[in-house]
Amino acid sequence: MSINMELMRKKLATLRGDGTSAENSVWFKPQEGEQVIRIVPAPDGDPLKEMHFHYNVGEHKGGILCPKRNFGERCPICDFASSVWKDGVDNNDEESKKLAKSLFVRNRYFSPVIVRGMESEGVKVYGYGKQAYELLLGYILDPEYGDITDPHTGTDLRLEYGKKAGQMYPTTDIRPFRKASKLAKNDKEIDTLLDTMPNFEEVFPETTTEQAQLLLDQTLNATSEDTGEATVKYSNQTAST
Repeated sequence: MSINMELMRKKLATLRGDGTSAENSVWFKPQEGEQVIRIVPAPDGDPLKEMHFHYNVGEHKGGILCPKRNFGERCPICDFASSVWKDGVDNNDEESKKLAKSLFVRNRYFSPVIVRGMESEGVKVYGYGKQAYELLLGYILDPEYGDITDPHTGTDLRLEYGKKAGQMYPTTDIRPFRKASKLAKNDKEIDTLLDTMPNFEEVFPETTTEQAQLLLDQTLNATSEDTGEATVKYSNQTAST
């Protein structure tokens, strides 16, 4: 019996919070203005997780994990995008290069966090970009702050999100508090909060080589009539690729 792919998509959408309330979602999505968060220690010792995604493939807006960059497996999407890019460069074809760029792997970063004032909702997963990642990494490596994730001597972070004057897109500014603080009032409450840690392997299930190939084929075949000459040109080649 084959896998019910539609059921799998629904399970993943539920896990990621699509169509659910913020309270029931595993994700923390910053709202306009200021919020206070606390990064909590991850079981594997890495609270700033770097992951690699392909966007514009499949139905989920959050993208799919790259089999090659995340799991060391062959990635048909990487192979296809590289081939299309080379063809675009060799033939001075801007449409081909545009298609390749839309499929190139992109980095995204994630941390387990507690949102102050919403502790009852447990640990959430916060996704952010490279600029915020560099800020957080700098704070962690700064001896003035030390381990900002420590439940007893760590540091809360003031997160300001929104559009500034003259900007087209919202930006994220993260600043640590000057004083260290406990994650919660006592050890029992700290343990209770940490017990709500999401399983990152469930939040980000592995994409196999076969799944990536299937999603690429489906996407190109479904959009070949709508997205221009380059997509039509390559949509029938992915099976052999």
